Amino acid sequence: MNFSSARQYFYQEIQQPDEHIDLVKAALYIAQEEYPQLDLEEYFNAFETMALELRERLPDSPYPLRIIQSINQYLYNDLGFGGNKADYYDPRNSFLNDVIERRLGIPITLALVYMEVSRRIDFPMLGVGMPGHFLIRPNIAEMEVFVDAFNDGEILFAQDCQERLSQMFQQPVELKPEYLATVSHRQLLARILTNLKFIYLKQQDLEKSLAAVERILLLFPGVSLELRDRGLIYYQLGYYPQAADDLQTYLEKVPDAEDSGAIRRLLAELGR
Repeated sequence: MNFSSARQYFYQEIQQPDEHIDLVKAALYIAQEEYPQLDLEEYFNAFETMALELRERLPDSPYPLRIIQSINQYLYNDLGFGGNKADYYDPRNSFLNDVIERRLGIPITLALVYMEVSRRIDFPMLGVGMPGHFLIRPNIAEMEVFVDAFNDGEILFAQDCQERLSQMFQQPVELKPEYLATVSHRQLLARILTNLKFIYLKQQDLEKSLAAVERILLLFPGVSLELRDRGLIYYQLGYYPQAADDLQTYLEKVPDAEDSGAIRRLLAELGR
């Protein structure tokens, strides 16, 4: 499978209604641009096997906290999954195949593994886009329990989340409801791609960073900041007509943006 067909399959998958998007497939299509020979069936089977083994370990009582404890025991103790704290910005932490094989990931990809295994044992969980981190929670109304997939499935309550935020930002943080809002499948995939975008920008791998931005724009067409960033990457790569188109569109969308002066000067240089 080549680069273009992996992108095409990703595009086809995300055209469905959000709740019908298969996160495992979509995440593997993201990885397949990095690993063209990737055998997707191998990883589909890995999830089915994990779910099968986990079912045998579930408690007789259906209490949610006990089920979470069983999942944690299986994923973190038995299989050895864990957060890659030693090399957080390794791009392999964002590729689902690598996370499955290496048992290492970052909050978003470990959360995806946890969610997909949980779904297969009929214990659905939702992604929670807390600022600076990513959590999950059982899809049970009025149950405010959160799981930190990056930290061995640590169980958190709202007060714990507030304390975690205050620690991250090194100042008291008021816990607003939107900080614990659930995310859509598209938002989760965009967060994986955003991680890759910034990793590759830091590494000065502009082509791969561009590929990440392009797929974010497939998920959320016309997002102004992504159009700006794509335009700037195009400019650095020497794709000047494409750069000018994106930067012009960005200014039309947000004419009063803080960086509008710099973008106008760049457009003038490009003959716009």
